Amino acid sequence: MEPMVQGILVVNTETIPGMMITETLGVVSGSTVRAKNVFRDFTQGLRNVVGGELVKYTELLEESRNEAIGRMVSDATSRGATAIVNVRFATSAVTAGAAELFAYGTAVKAE
Repeated sequence: MEPMVQGILVVNTETIPGMMITETLGVVSGSTVRAKNVFRDFTQGLRNVVGGELVKYTELLEESRNEAIGRMVSDATSRGATAIVNVRFATSAVTAGAAELFAYGTAVKAE
């Protein structure tokens, strides 16, 4: 993950080395719900039998993470933040074959 996303510094630490947090703007979040793809499932099912990385699922997870981060950053931008600290991720099953990826953190103004 790049530390700067759409002009906002995004870190998983409570502080930002070399910067001072001047204002806390609250919790921000972003999420996406993704469903499995029948063609992707077929090829990855074969890979699961012979072993190795499930590349298409890795790509799906990366896409989901980027989308959730983008939505979290949009939330922070709307509040006037310059950074998001203490970023975390969570996942949950929504229904059979679909899952949510949730990104959250604390929006701050940092100098």
